[in-house]
Formats: sequence, structure tokens, C-alpha cells
Amino acid sequence: MLHLWQGSWIAAFAVGGVVWGLIIWAVIFHRKRSDDLPPQVRYNMPIEILYTAVPFVIIAVLFYFTARDENFVEKTTANPAVTVDVTGFQWSWRFDYKQNDQLVASVTGVPVDPNGPAAGKPVMTIPAGKTVRVRLHSDDVIHSFWVPALIYKKDVMPGYTNEFEFTATKLGTYEGRCAELCGVDHSKMLFQLKVVTPEQYDKFIADSKQALAAGGGK
Repeated sequence: MLHLWQGSWIAAFAVGGVVWGLIIWAVIFHRKRSDDLPPQVRYNMPIEILYTAVPFVIIAVLFYFTARDENFVEKTTANPAVTVDVTGFQWSWRFDYKQNDQLVASVTGVPVDPNGPAAGKPVMTIPAGKTVRVRLHSDDVIHSFWVPALIYKKDVMPGYTNEFEFTATKLGTYEGRCAELCGVDHSKMLFQLKVVTPEQYDKFIADSKQALAAGGGK
């Protein structure tokens, strides 16, 4: 994603440099030198073909790299190590952990004051080095699941399941939020993504299973 963004800027500056150069060249070498009317021409076929073909080439190159990177980012595997059903609702998140389509852990948040303590945010816990599939659902309106550290976000659509996969490689806690204006308390749809070791994740799941078996939730 980052390389695509950087490459797009390089291409944009390259095209801009050519355009700016042609403008400066035209201003200097075709400035008014007298009151004589310059020769008039109706068209120049080679130039017209050139400025029609070149944009198509630029668009085709950008399309190729965009499609290539999108296919890589959006690809999913047959058997991810972890599956989390993420449900957005006005105005917080619920994280349901599934194993063999069975609920093993659940975290439900409440709207969080953006200026309040981080402890009030719902936490999505995942293991480092494991493939995680995120399935996105909405109970009401369109939301958007966004973790800036991932350089990625995806819409959460009512009546439709969006999904994506990723593998976290760096331990830590990362801030997340809704990136789609979804109502009066949109700014309170905050959460955290916590990347832990596989051993810590296994303990989290084991503790959550015990809580569910006891009739509670985590």
C-alpha cells in the first residue's frame, strides 16, 4: 500500500514536471514578439495522437500496479489461524472470536469519550505471526473499520459481510476507530488492536471460554 502510494506520487511529479516544462517552454519561445499575426494551423495529427495515447498509457500503468497490489492485499486463505467477527453498531464495536464456527470469546464495547482514558476502549486481541481473518458486520448504518498502523481500512456494511486477512508481526497496542461518519457519536467509536504472543493469545481464549461456560462474557 505504501509503495503504491509512493509510486503514484513519483509518477504524478514526473508527469507534472513534463507539463510544467512544456508550459515554460511555450511561454518563453512563443511569447509575443510583434503585432504580426503568427501562422495559423488547423491541427497537428502527430501531436493529437501523442496527447491522446500518452494518458492512456499512464492510466494503464497505474491500473496495473493498483490491481496487482489490491489483489495481494485482498487475498484470503482457506484456513486462517484466527477468525474474528467484528460488528459495528452505533456507537462502538463487538469482537466475536470463532473456532470451527463456534463462539469462544466475545468483547463488546460502549461509546468512549475521545478525551477519556484508553482503558475504556474495547480491545481486539490477536496473536503475532498468525493469519487473522476479520469479518465485518453492521447492525445499523455504514461504519468503517480503520487501524491507521495497518495503513488499511474497510467499510462495514449493513446486510453485507466484508472481510480481509492480515498477519501482524510487531507486538503492541494500536489505536483504531470508525472512519465513516455514522451519527452523532461517531467520534466515540474507538477501539484498540492488541498484538500479543501466541501463548498470551491462547491464554486469552482459554480464559474467555471459561467465562462463557460460566454464563458470562469477557
